[in-house]
Amino acid sequence: MVLRTLLKRNTYYDSITLMSVAQTVKALPGVDDVGAVMATETNRELLRLANLLPAAWLAEQETPPEAGDLLLVVRANDDEHAETALLAAEQRLTSRDHRSASETAIEQTTRSLEMALRRDREANLAFIAVAGEHAWLETEQALRHGLHVFLFSDNVPIEQELRLKQLAVERGLLLMGPDCGTALLHGVALGFCNVVPAGAIGIVGASGTGMQQVMSLIASAGMGISQAIGTGGRDLSETIHGLMMRQGLAMLAHDPHTSVIVLISKPPSPRVAREILAAAQIDKPVVVVFLGADPAQSAPVPANITFTRTLTEGAMAAVALAGGQHTHGQDVQTVLQRDKAKLEGLRGQLQPSQHYIRALYSGGTLCDEAMLLLREAVGPVASNIPLQTEWRVAEGELFLGHTALDLGSDEFTRGRPHPMIDSSVRLTYLEQAARDPETAVILLDIVLGFCAHPDPAAIYGPAIVHVRNLAASNGRPLPVIVSLCGTEGDPQRFSVQRQALEDAGALVYESNAVAALAAAALVNRQ
Repeated sequence: MVLRTLLKRNTYYDSITLMSVAQTVKALPGVDDVGAVMATETNRELLRLANLLPAAWLAEQETPPEAGDLLLVVRANDDEHAETALLAAEQRLTSRDHRSASETAIEQTTRSLEMALRRDREANLAFIAVAGEHAWLETEQALRHGLHVFLFSDNVPIEQELRLKQLAVERGLLLMGPDCGTALLHGVALGFCNVVPAGAIGIVGASGTGMQQVMSLIASAGMGISQAIGTGGRDLSETIHGLMMRQGLAMLAHDPHTSVIVLISKPPSPRVAREILAAAQIDKPVVVVFLGADPAQSAPVPANITFTRTLTEGAMAAVALAGGQHTHGQDVQTVLQRDKAKLEGLRGQLQPSQHYIRALYSGGTLCDEAMLLLREAVGPVASNIPLQTEWRVAEGELFLGHTALDLGSDEFTRGRPHPMIDSSVRLTYLEQAARDPETAVILLDIVLGFCAHPDPAAIYGPAIVHVRNLAASNGRPLPVIVSLCGTEGDPQRFSVQRQALEDAGALVYESNAVAALAAAALVNRQ
């Protein structure tokens, strides 16, 4: 293997673009791995952890790379493949999105927020995806210019997050983030988002994939979204105490296009929950999805608030409150009853060694939801993000009984794209689960929409066929269940993806809760 590097000074690209380019180039013949990052100290450390840091090459540079420099690194079989891959990455970046030369020239001359505002004085939102150590400064400048902020960047100190969110609230603005992946404002999608119709249901969420699941289920039921406001995952912590969830809630309370509001988060502390519920005492119905929370801890609950246990129940409650009707395909018990005979048949084919569910997730909140349901149905679930500390998978350990892994967590994404873009890590775990004689069923989530893989079924369909054949060659059946989150309007088209995955032999459900309980039904042999 050889390592080849290209350094482009004073050249910035956002992380979504760089992840997409890295994934595309990695698929080229003879290429083992690709790093495409801004040359911050943090990103150079991530390259080192991924064995992609060109330490000797960097030591030869007269001027060390800086945070505003682009670093492209390719590990390939030989020099020829490496140079071809570097050239492909550079060409893809310079021709991004097939923009016209005039558009590219205008973008290249816009070097600051002030210049951007001079070009467009009507702009009222800034999308910030710079390195985390610089993100707070850009965010503060945007807020002081009166702009709402979608802060995609992570690694922002929580003390800065608190200070910036306090500033946003003082100025009546939204600060979505840091590490905010999803929003939909006046029909404009930001980050990882699905294509959904306009409607009367508004969402404020501290989870990107949780919001995408609820949005997609609402769209499937024939209803639409007014606004979807992300807050960043730390918003409901004791430090931030829900500042942006309350800000978003207040804005939706006064939004004439919103008649029902959904709040989505992992369970906050009792104190923060009480603050959120107090703020939710408004003249509109509010559906609260605090996954795993006990409503009794928040009693008494205001009359306008509906607590639900799962994302699916939250979506369906919002649909009903907005005057719509859910479909039978989304009702958990209806779907499980419909597929009862099929699931019993699959369970009857399992070999005596096959006992355990192996869930391989790209969405952290979807993984959490699955674990909460599986814990009730089958008992303890080991994980890298366990519900209880004693259920943590030890370092170097693959599976431990029933296991659910969040492959989008930091330890799996250091120096590489998120699994919603890059499937390589999950495909490795998929094969390892198939080779384990104790695996009874594999559970996957696949999330569609903007910024996700353009055709995940083209990757996972053949992989599912392969692992099922692999298990069959060892005398074992291997059911694969897919939680497919998306809409017909998404670039990947929900129906096309579903058909391809079903053709590969997978059971496909649009509700993550149904998928998890279907997996549980396969291992409950009493």
